[in-house]
Amino acid sequence: MSTLDQALVGNCGYAALISRQAEVTWACLPRFDGEPVFCSLLGSPAAGEGHGRFAIELDRLARSEQHYVRNTAIVVTRLFDADGGAIEVTDFAPRFEQFGRTFRPMMLIRRVRRLAGSPLMRIVVRPVFDHGRTPPRLTQGSNHLRYIGPAQVLRLTTDASVTAIVDETSFILEDELNLIFGPDETLQNAPAETGAQFYEHTCTYWQEWVRSLAIPFEWQEAVIRAAITLKLNTYEDTGAVIAAATTSIPEAPDSGRNWDYRYCWLRDAYFVINALNRLGATRTMENYVRYIINLIATNGESGLRPVYRINGRADLHETIAAGLPGYRQMGPVRIGNQAYEQQQNDVYGSAILATAHLFFDERLRRRGDESVFRRLEELGERAVAIYREPDAGPWEFRGFAKVHTFSAAICWAAARVLAAIASKLGFAERAEYWRQRAHEMAAVIKREAWNEERQTYVASFRGESVDASLMLLYEWGFLRPDDPRLASTVRAVEQELRQGDFLFRYVHEDDFGKPHTAFLTCTFWYIDALAAVGREDEARRLFERLLECRNHVGLLSEDIDPHTGELWGNFPQTYSMVGLINSAMRLSRSWEGGL
Repeated sequence: MSTLDQALVGNCGYAALISRQAEVTWACLPRFDGEPVFCSLLGSPAAGEGHGRFAIELDRLARSEQHYVRNTAIVVTRLFDADGGAIEVTDFAPRFEQFGRTFRPMMLIRRVRRLAGSPLMRIVVRPVFDHGRTPPRLTQGSNHLRYIGPAQVLRLTTDASVTAIVDETSFILEDELNLIFGPDETLQNAPAETGAQFYEHTCTYWQEWVRSLAIPFEWQEAVIRAAITLKLNTYEDTGAVIAAATTSIPEAPDSGRNWDYRYCWLRDAYFVINALNRLGATRTMENYVRYIINLIATNGESGLRPVYRINGRADLHETIAAGLPGYRQMGPVRIGNQAYEQQQNDVYGSAILATAHLFFDERLRRRGDESVFRRLEELGERAVAIYREPDAGPWEFRGFAKVHTFSAAICWAAARVLAAIASKLGFAERAEYWRQRAHEMAAVIKREAWNEERQTYVASFRGESVDASLMLLYEWGFLRPDDPRLASTVRAVEQELRQGDFLFRYVHEDDFGKPHTAFLTCTFWYIDALAAVGREDEARRLFERLLECRNHVGLLSEDIDPHTGELWGNFPQTYSMVGLINSAMRLSRSWEGGL
């Protein structure tokens, strides 16, 4: 049975998931939103039983262990048989500096070595194409195999027996072997030499990257793993940030809430960039701002969409991949995302707030100037024009629209930031203009989103119910920590949405019925709000509880079953890892106080 006991490897060009049994269960090539070449996470494809797999199988497997090499994106899986034999599988995607630029090929390297005994193992390599429908045509060389599909050709170069791989026969591992899977290109050096050199260089890259992070005193291991995971979900070539590496992991069992998250949501990416900036990972932020500026330049006149492909296009027509049965046979498997067609008014605020870093962060190589400000003003005018209009909201409701407080508040935050940018640039008149717009918007939000009877802000204008996004009113500065309305809103949210240790997004019915799992990042938002209103001891206890919910290598998905603690939803989810980082940064004792 498929589970989310998976480790993520990647190099900011593509990503793969490795199970606790050393199987590559998910890998889309040549990039995040490409077709899944290995896809056993979503069941056996139509191409035939056992296709879509890249497995290292140990005969008479008794147990396994898995961990990351410290402060890297390199994962090590150890398999132990019932007779005292053991092997170690090291998986990574090469990434390091070479010839003055970053080398990040579409390549997965798997190094296998004997640890003990006489382990009997088998290698299964069965890629699949056309979203599970088409098996490859296979050609064989003396030290490589070519897997030919309709749109791409992949190559496995190895110092293992090619015959053993083709025929999937078992053999006793005597020492070490290397499996290098990637594009149809000849390897310049021997597989063992390439594997060893690329391992050392990649290990050094990640450990040096981690050394540059500004981490909190407490919970360092958790924050470092979350930071690396966020980095792995960035597409460096364009600067895009994907929401998750997978598609169609259900939010809850048999719920139909199966979505494709391998794209760049402007809202999600804004939160990711903010978190990385707090940690000092400025290059990733600069790359994303470049992506945003290009989107504004090419889409500004027609308006921004909520989500784009990693290449900046919005052609995300949603289809069903009939060749894949789904996670635990719980289809459908969706490719593309209908959300790109939705009206989500928060996109303008998300784009402005993300780009604002250019004007205030002195570390950045590129600085904001008047031309960028003028483009942001165009987005700001749109935000002012539509902040009171109904939209799908942050939860992307498909069947109805309301004037969501979240969308209105982030548009207000954008106007407030534009005033600060104008002041920074010396444009006094424009600064006053945006201060006035922000003042007017705040007055409307306070009037329309506050429910006097319930003594709380509500999820939509003149509504009755609350949602978890109200916790962000403090994050954006709309409510001060000492404002009694923040404390009363926190109480209303916890009374309505908290189940056990977790916070639901909302509890009312939507297009698919009532939610049955909690959205993990909402609990982190709640933790931050608890700390803001002076309930820090509660916040710390709840944060420690959420750390216990991470999988065996420290990763979180989108959702969690509040009763069983099982992870659900696309994986690993950037939203959840962002929440972990932000809460740790806010709650941690200072370095001075902790030492």
